[in-house]
Amino acid sequence: MKTVRAVLAATLVLTTACGTTTSTSSGGCPNNGHVRFGVEPYEDPARLKPAYEVLAKALTRKLGCEVELQIVDDYAAEVLAMRNGKLELAEFGPLGYVFASQKAKAEPLVSFADGTGKLTSYTAGIWVAKDSPVQKIEDLRGKSLALSSVGSASGDALPRYGLKKHGVADVKLDYAGGHPEAMLALINGKVDAAEINSQQLATAKSAGTFDEAKFRQIWKSEPIPNDPITVRGDLDASFKDRVRKALLELETADVEKVGAFLDVTPPGPLVRVDNDTYKVLFDLATTLGLKEEDV
Repeated sequence: MKTVRAVLAATLVLTTACGTTTSTSSGGCPNNGHVRFGVEPYEDPARLKPAYEVLAKALTRKLGCEVELQIVDDYAAEVLAMRNGKLELAEFGPLGYVFASQKAKAEPLVSFADGTGKLTSYTAGIWVAKDSPVQKIEDLRGKSLALSSVGSASGDALPRYGLKKHGVADVKLDYAGGHPEAMLALINGKVDAAEINSQQLATAKSAGTFDEAKFRQIWKSEPIPNDPITVRGDLDASFKDRVRKALLELETADVEKVGAFLDVTPPGPLVRVDNDTYKVLFDLATTLGLKEEDV
């Protein structure tokens, strides 16, 4: 399990500047014209950064504030940064958002839609090698299972929920540190099974790093609504409205590189979401008795 550390990547200051600085009370730009936007490293940060730079630059133009992109270390670091007033905007995984809303006053603004404008979702999954004797989730008793990282919806909570629902208790859980790392543990034969969500599966197949013919999926979750982009709740209401409006006005081309990591096919615009969108994750946290330290 990773410990909470400071922001991993240096802050990227985009070149499009804001005009005369105004306070957030008038709906202007906070922090002398700067809006800090945090993103969790659900994929290799070196791959995520260029995609999110495109989104951040487009938001800079729409919002009129200088948007600074920060790739944080993990879910907990992102929640902590927003709670301490170090982030105005943040994209959380769905389960990470549950705790961010409770502990950091995060409010959901938008998420990712397909080409028809419909909110997209993804699924958690558990995979084994094709020649494994494990045929169903119940067969994992006494076996090892690679999970992503503590606090991930598809990489931690949902697979554990699946095990609990099927009465499977004696499984050795191995937190690999991320979705790619969990997949790699299975590919390299380090574990008997691994969580692989539909987003990671699509990315790895596209990159040629996962041969689906050599593996089998033995369990799949119900659909999970895609990641919300959130705003810190204690900011001025008029500023929050401006941010949502700017995000909703972004072109598909501004967000499709990010959408590719989230298995958004075909790509579409951002669409409005609210707390009700993520009720299934609030319910999941309650069922599993998850607490902030679990993220």
